[in-house]
Amino acid sequence: MIIKISTMKEKIFNIIQIGDKSNRISRAFDIFITFTIICNIIVTFLETFDQLTSFGGLFTMLEHASVLIFCIEYALRIWTADYLYPEKTPGRARFCFLISFDGVVDLLTIIPVFFLSGFIIFRMLRVARIFHLFRLNAKYDSFNIITTVLYEKRNQIISSVFIVMVLMLASSMCMYSVEHNAQPDIFRNAFSGIWWSMSTLLTVGYGDIYPVTTLGRVMAICIAYLGVGAVAIPTGIISAGFVEQYQRKSSLSSMKDADIQEIAEVFVDKRYAGKTIEEMEEEQNIKIFLVLRDDLSVLPQKNMVLKLNDIVIIRIENEA
Repeated sequence: MIIKISTMKEKIFNIIQIGDKSNRISRAFDIFITFTIICNIIVTFLETFDQLTSFGGLFTMLEHASVLIFCIEYALRIWTADYLYPEKTPGRARFCFLISFDGVVDLLTIIPVFFLSGFIIFRMLRVARIFHLFRLNAKYDSFNIITTVLYEKRNQIISSVFIVMVLMLASSMCMYSVEHNAQPDIFRNAFSGIWWSMSTLLTVGYGDIYPVTTLGRVMAICIAYLGVGAVAIPTGIISAGFVEQYQRKSSLSSMKDADIQEIAEVFVDKRYAGKTIEEMEEEQNIKIFLVLRDDLSVLPQKNMVLKLNDIVIIRIENEA
C-alpha cells in the first residue's frame, strides 16, 4: 500500500512540477492551469468595470472555482515537495517550497479571495496572480534562458544598478541645490529632486518637474546624457548574456545529427536536470569530461546528479 501511494505521489509530481513536453498528461495539465490563470486574471480585470456589475455573480463563481483549483494545486505541490528537494527531509522540503518563489506566489494567489472585504493590501495581492504565469512559463526553455542570463549576470547588473542609484542621488541633490530657491514649491526637498533625476536618467521624461534656471538646465543636459549611458550599461550586459547563452545552448539531438567529434558545451535544461552523469551518457551516447557549476569546474562522477543551469563539456561517442 505504501509503495502504491509513493508511486502515485511521484506520478503526480511529474505531472504538476516537471512540465515534461513528452508527457501528454503533464502537457494537458499545463494548458489547463494556463487557461485557469488567464481566466482568473480576466475576471479580476472585468470586475473593475461598473458597466458589468450585473455579471457580478458569474464573476464571483468563476473566481471561486479558479481559486479552488489553485488551492488543490498548492496542496499537491506541498505534498510532493520531497521530490522537488530529494536531498532534504520531507518536512524540510515542504518548508523550502513554502518559502520559495513558487510557493509564495501560489500562496499570494489564494489569500486575497478570503479577505476581499478586508484591508486594501489583501485586495492588492490579487495582482500577484499575474506572477503565476511566470512560474508556469519558467518550466520552458524560452523563459529559462531569460532567468539564467539574469542569474549569471547578476553581479554586473547589480553593479550597473548601483551606478544608476549613485548618479540619481548625486543629480537630485545638485538639482535641489540649484533649483530650490527658484522653485521652492516644485523642488521642496531632496525627494523632489530624486523624482526628477529618475525621470531624466531613465529617459522617461514626464515633464512635471523641470529646471528653470540657466545653471539647472545646463546640469539637466549633462545628466540626460549620463542617463543614456547609464541605461545602456545593463542593457548591454543583458544583451551580451543572451548572445552567450544562445551560442552555448545546443541541443544534444542536433549535435548527434551533425556527428560532432570535437569537444562541445551543452546547457543542462529541464530534460536532463536531476539525472546522473551515467544516465545522461548512456541515454545520449556521449562522454562527459567536465561539469561547470556556478563558478566551479567539477570532475564528473558516474553517480553525480546534474542540476539545472549546469554546463557539461561533452564529446559524441562513435557508435560501433
